[in-house]
Amino acid sequence: MIVYNKLIRDKIPQIIESKGKKAEVRVMDSDEYTKMLNVKLQEELDEYKEANDESDQIAELADLVEVVYAILDNKGLSIEEFEKVRLAKQAERGGFKDKLLLVKVE
Repeated sequence: MIVYNKLIRDKIPQIIESKGKKAEVRVMDSDEYTKMLNVKLQEELDEYKEANDESDQIAELADLVEVVYAILDNKGLSIEEFEKVRLAKQAERGGFKDKLLLVKVE
């Protein structure tokens, strides 16, 4: 038996059971869920940074975005509202398309 104690996607218990194994799960309260979303965000970021090829990196980015969407939902913010914030910040401060590295400021 392996003990995980981690946030999982909704269909993971069915996937595990389809392989003839038994998954023990429980529903978290709001505070624990918020904490575990933050843990999952870091986990997915680490997996993205460790991915060796482009297809794995893309898959990990998809996982990161899924966690971001879950965090937004948990905060009661829609993806559309989040995009407004992102676009306003981009309009004010720019994006990252120019690949600029700030070397120093005097």
